[in-house]
Amino acid sequence: MSNRRLERVSAPISARIRPPGSKSITIRALVAAGLAHGRSHLYGALRADDSSVTVEALRAFGVQISDEAEPWTVVGSGGHLAAPGQTINAGQSGLGARISLVLAAHADGTTRIEGEGRLLRRPIDGLVRSLSRQGAAITTNEGFLPASVDGVGGLWGGNIDVDSSLTSQFATALMLVAPLMAEGANLNLEGIESSHGYAALTARVMETFGANVSPTITGYEVSAGGYEPTDFVIEPDASAAAYPMLAAAICGGEVVIEGLSLDSYQPDIAVARSLGAMGCEVGDSNGDIRLRGTGEPLAPVDVDMSDAPDGALAIAVAAMFSSGPSRLSGLGSLRHKESDRLAALAQEMRRLGCGVRVERDSLHIEPGDVHGGAIDSHGDHRIAMALGVIGLRVADVSVRNAGVVSKTWPGYWEEMARLSS
Repeated sequence: MSNRRLERVSAPISARIRPPGSKSITIRALVAAGLAHGRSHLYGALRADDSSVTVEALRAFGVQISDEAEPWTVVGSGGHLAAPGQTINAGQSGLGARISLVLAAHADGTTRIEGEGRLLRRPIDGLVRSLSRQGAAITTNEGFLPASVDGVGGLWGGNIDVDSSLTSQFATALMLVAPLMAEGANLNLEGIESSHGYAALTARVMETFGANVSPTITGYEVSAGGYEPTDFVIEPDASAAAYPMLAAAICGGEVVIEGLSLDSYQPDIAVARSLGAMGCEVGDSNGDIRLRGTGEPLAPVDVDMSDAPDGALAIAVAAMFSSGPSRLSGLGSLRHKESDRLAALAQEMRRLGCGVRVERDSLHIEPGDVHGGAIDSHGDHRIAMALGVIGLRVADVSVRNAGVVSKTWPGYWEEMARLSS
């Protein structure tokens, strides 16, 4: 269990950083390429724990993936999947587990899917109900992993209701396989209240690989017809970019996020706009984002983060250094991540001297005299990343179990340490 601490900066930040490739786009592109007819190349793919889970799951279903060098090469299966002769371990990847469930239901044969840590308490029951209505026989541990899936050798599709009240990942997993369904799919996203942007992101990636996806009043309609192989460039991760932008916002100075623009369709690009509303100077410069913190106290915000809940962690930390109370709403889905992020964030922010309360799905933040301390990552990469940045502004802030960042950015601590050098 590793502990890490970033050194407090002694001067305004001046840095250029290129975050790793988008986790969300990498996983979606891997699946589309793996189900396509032919050879695809993925440029800039993320190499981290979560993407590795998807790579290994696709390989288990018979997809050929070469990820030793840039670009990654994926030889698609054309949608013809055989159940693997091995258990799929989804690690702690929620999206990886949910995609594996749909792939297993589509395949011919029986597949066992396991996970680790908190993934074993992250719900899958809503997705299981949708797949059971498609004919797959699925046994779970009271609505959680591990699961055993008897696949039907090809889902038929048609009208599919999917419970999206807790997460949009159930919908994303079904959408990605829908072009292989005999009738395509008309997906009704029941109860969706947040993360609409991630379903839209899924549709954008699918369309790049030749799928026909149309939004409807209640969800998405996906035509049958499969995927075409594609050479696909994956932009840097907007969720990861939030943390160097946060550093400049609370410490002053300028950071340039290379390869990412404000018109990105990744939902967490909203962090840049929110930091702009708090008083930072934000703009595009030759395809990069340039953010400058003025060194003045940030302005408080009252913002709905339902479309970018992961990005809310960075805005919450920024609010600790604002001139008044802030409210972040639309955060219900954060309760069902690698930790209960609402509870974990509030607990650790209080530990550092900030006034915080949780009311339903909102976080209320009262800036205080922020001081150093040892904070717990709660086994959650986003908690570790967001709260770790405080160490660049405040002395003696350390993060316990800091190695969890390998889930999405293995070199995070080393890259962020450059900001204080």
